[in-house]
Amino acid sequence: MLMNIDEIRRYLPHRYPFLLVDRVEEIKDGHIIAYKNITVNEPFFNGHFPHHPVMPGVLIIEALAQAAALLSCKTEDVIPTEESVVLYAGIDKARFKRQVIPGDRLMFDVELLQSKRGIYKYRGIASVDSELAAEAEFLCALRIKP
Repeated sequence: MLMNIDEIRRYLPHRYPFLLVDRVEEIKDGHIIAYKNITVNEPFFNGHFPHHPVMPGVLIIEALAQAAALLSCKTEDVIPTEESVVLYAGIDKARFKRQVIPGDRLMFDVELLQSKRGIYKYRGIASVDSELAAEAEFLCALRIKP
């Protein structure tokens, strides 16, 4: 284990119920492996869907972005401050291949493709038991709050 939940919370501003990374297993060479354990107690299951709980696809993409933020912060040795925020700048090629349900361990495999002037491009894959659940390319921008 490379980062436990306490260290993750030092790098991400997200908190319950929106912190979507439980642990980081590896960071090296512009690449991160992390995961979230999906439980029936996740608040989004109350409405999506009570009799057939499925993790919303947009939250899977959000979880990939949170893993990407950890990758960039650790790679650049930067701890975000209250004055900084990382925002989506674009999402491309998003595809959903498998439902994510309670009991799954959702694995994140994110690669930094490019970094230029505070804009970062990533490719992310989310999987369960080595089966592709979702994938996307996305852009994030580091911004300092006025």
